[in-house]
Amino acid sequence: MSAPDRKLSALASSPKFPEMEQEILQYWDQHDIYAESLRRRSDSPSFVFYEGPPTANGLPHPGHCLTRSIKDVFPRYKTMRGFRCERKAGWDTHGLAVEVEVGKDLGIHSKEEIEAYGEEPFIQRCQQSVWRYMQQWQDLTRRLGFWVDLDEAYVTYHQSYVESVWWSLKNLFDRGLLYQGHKIVWWWAQGGTALSSGEVGQGYREVADPSVYVLFPLIDHPGRSLVVWTTTPWTLPSNMYAAVHPDKVEYSVVKDPETGNELILAKALIDTISAKLKRDLEWIEDIAAADLIGLRY
Repeated sequence: MSAPDRKLSALASSPKFPEMEQEILQYWDQHDIYAESLRRRSDSPSFVFYEGPPTANGLPHPGHCLTRSIKDVFPRYKTMRGFRCERKAGWDTHGLAVEVEVGKDLGIHSKEEIEAYGEEPFIQRCQQSVWRYMQQWQDLTRRLGFWVDLDEAYVTYHQSYVESVWWSLKNLFDRGLLYQGHKIVWWWAQGGTALSSGEVGQGYREVADPSVYVLFPLIDHPGRSLVVWTTTPWTLPSNMYAAVHPDKVEYSVVKDPETGNELILAKALIDTISAKLKRDLEWIEDIAAADLIGLRY
């Protein structure tokens, strides 16, 4: 076996993938392969690719590897089909992810605190924060083999980009392609703004749902109250009525020996409420749902 044959045999049986990766990357760099792919198709039809931009103020993770690999499939396919594929990189430099990151650094968490700090200084801090992990993003992009022009990337906080968005919206409006509609969105009460599903997912954690038992004193029966349970206690100030089930739920009147109050509640919950109060409730009578309808509290 000749020397070259022995070398190939050794490579096939025990390849060192990190070394192979670096060799390929160096070859691409030395021969400027991406630019060469454009030069060879200078007279071919154009396919322009604008990257849906990531935000560089957080470290890239495996999910970004997947999305960048998928993005790379389309211009490579078009290149193989004979198109000249210019690939414009971009950076998303606005949004709650950036604001929250800067807010944590500054120890501020509300719109009022941002306004007190100063909107212009806060925006400048956001712009600085955007580029915190730029080098890691560039390294990831290069190692994935995602051929995209990072040197001439568009940036969403640049005035030219912002004005281009307004220009696009105006053209759509002038053509009658914009309309006003309604949709249900997540709302961030602290920041006073709507949230995207991605932003909601960033801060997701399991929490115990707040629930409370509330007494609604009856106007028509002094000393007797409805026992109401809710998981949305913040709606109580505007509450207009209490609901009862006409068929499937049996109701009872019990007496709290400590307060002397008579309570109307679902019969099946007498033991549960007794356990929560840590005292036995005295059963007085059963009551039909129909007899509760129309009572005022």
